[in-house]
Amino acid sequence: MPSVPILMPQLGESIAEATILRLEIAPGDRVETDHEVIEVETNKATMGVTTLCCGEVIEILAKEGETYPVGSVLALLEVDEAEIKRTGVSTVEEHMAEEGDDQPAGSDAEEENLHFKVDDDAYREPKVIEPNVKGLPVPAGRAGAHYISPRMRARMNDLGLQAADISAIVGSGAGGRVTVEDLEKFLDYIDTWPRSNASPMRMGVADSMRRSWTRPLASVGHPLVMDKLLHHRKSLASKPGPTLYVLRAFAIAIAENPAVAGYLIGDKIVHPRAIDIGVAVQVEDGVLVPILRSLDTKKLADLAAEYADLVKQARNRRLADEATRGGIATVTNFGTFGLTWGTPIPLPNETLILGLSAGVKKPVWSEDVQAFVPVTEAELALTFDHRVVDGGGAGMLLNRVVQLLQRPEDL
Repeated sequence: MPSVPILMPQLGESIAEATILRLEIAPGDRVETDHEVIEVETNKATMGVTTLCCGEVIEILAKEGETYPVGSVLALLEVDEAEIKRTGVSTVEEHMAEEGDDQPAGSDAEEENLHFKVDDDAYREPKVIEPNVKGLPVPAGRAGAHYISPRMRARMNDLGLQAADISAIVGSGAGGRVTVEDLEKFLDYIDTWPRSNASPMRMGVADSMRRSWTRPLASVGHPLVMDKLLHHRKSLASKPGPTLYVLRAFAIAIAENPAVAGYLIGDKIVHPRAIDIGVAVQVEDGVLVPILRSLDTKKLADLAAEYADLVKQARNRRLADEATRGGIATVTNFGTFGLTWGTPIPLPNETLILGLSAGVKKPVWSEDVQAFVPVTEAELALTFDHRVVDGGGAGMLLNRVVQLLQRPEDL
């Protein structure tokens, strides 16, 4: 009977590869249509690879812990002709031909597609690749060279290193420039240090933060008295947390002046067309940011269920790719870790991120009673792209968020 490949699917618009977490099948197993057979991890979520037809597993080509690009053959099914006709799936031979057709004229199509040739066992070894974002942790030290020679750049490319990865290496070249010899000496120095493999999630976060830090970022802060907010949440059946209040107030404040969340493109500020704001959710070895859409148009009570569902999906690593795309800003509640201050970093495609700290009891002067009274106070920290927003504009935005949070019944 014909063989049908199980392929690494396109798991999202921006996802080019995934790592095999767990194989749910073995040779000889019978599988049905839409049977989840392989669990994979991308830099955003954990997902399942499902079958497109019924059949018997005849060979597993993928290995747990390895990373494969989209389109790789992960396993083979033996499928009868009637099932192929019913589902319209491609056989190994047809898949090989389709891959060949995708090659432009004059390309090395034959060499590049040998692993799909049925009469050659080469196709039985799917292409294993390393995650396309790598990095080398280095201890803090003085800044290295500003100039990177072509030879050094080539060696860094071989190792998957960025300029930030070598900035702490003391250079012996002219003007403190880091040379290839300096890099090799450092690699030898740390060769016996304990190490662990960075997950796709960790590498995704690392790449995102590297790109974000290429901009001039600044932070401002403001205290937030939370007593009215905490009292109001008790009156609602859904009992929304402080993060949802902050999300809603942040959305209203941005909607009043969308330019503060715009992008600087050339000599233009491109304003957001919708107030879609993400919430940072801590997961194992990283952070996911699901997006709540059109927050300026939805009341707080109506958002509670949507918010809870998105956070649950994020914690279970089951977010759809579209649920994390298109945000214009993020809110992060680092107070859940007991932190009383922080300066969060916005995503590369966002201008703003607003952080909320843990609430603590403090004495605050009351003009009404002319005495200090105990209140629960947290800190709000707004980090912004200084090319788009100045300190004054960021301060006014933050003041408006605080003002809105003092009238939680209007949210």
